[in-house]
Amino acid sequence: MSIEPFCTVQGEGFPIVFVHGLGVDHRSLMMLDDVFPDDTKRIYLDLPGFGKTPALPAPGGLQELSGWLRGAVSALVGDCDYALVANSMGGALARDLLAAQPEHIVGMALLAPVVDPVKAHRRVGEHTVRHPNNELTKTLPKAQALDFLEMGVNRSFEAWRRYQRFILPGTRLCDREALMRLGSRYYLDSNPEDRFGIFAGPVAIICGREDQIVGYEDQRDLLPHYPNAVYTVVEESGHNVHVDQPDAVRAALRDWIGLLPV
Repeated sequence: MSIEPFCTVQGEGFPIVFVHGLGVDHRSLMMLDDVFPDDTKRIYLDLPGFGKTPALPAPGGLQELSGWLRGAVSALVGDCDYALVANSMGGALARDLLAAQPEHIVGMALLAPVVDPVKAHRRVGEHTVRHPNNELTKTLPKAQALDFLEMGVNRSFEAWRRYQRFILPGTRLCDREALMRLGSRYYLDSNPEDRFGIFAGPVAIICGREDQIVGYEDQRDLLPHYPNAVYTVVEESGHNVHVDQPDAVRAALRDWIGLLPV
């Protein structure tokens, strides 16, 4: 039995599919929706086990998630050309989708993408709080704010509001059993770039300088495979780069959108 994705769709026109990261849902990327033109169809989907999309059955690993995504995107966009915006784990899935079904993908924007699923292999940044706010953080409920405190470089009131509105709701809907199955099989069968070699479409790779989850150096090593990529390292930001510094991320996305055949 196929598992249909829960989606939120904004606008009509050229399709852009959004693929979120681990432990959150589609809302985590909707804070950036105002960047995209009105004549685009923004498809924000929940991956299985996150948000309102039911979990995959066992084994339910990263490769199985990628296989599901191929079918889901094909059903959503049909034979139309489309672009991808993907964050964190979604970045690994988007690259694997490109390797498997490149014919209709015309561009990708990758925000703090996972390059190597094995965390011990990654070159990561050092978490540094650039905008401390003791008055705020001492009052936050630790059960709700743990990830914000552990990953947030910007701890301003505005950053907390963004996290509270767009990130936190998805964390509450995460299927914990599915997350455990995914964690035990958190790998792809092969490196996507080894399979497709070169992708000439417009690509934006946007990373946080202080990202202690995936870093920014592994992403730079992808550039030979993407000759039309723009690689941006955002200062004073961590893994939730679009929460820490949304204006810088929006600017990079606007430049990328301008290169799409919208």
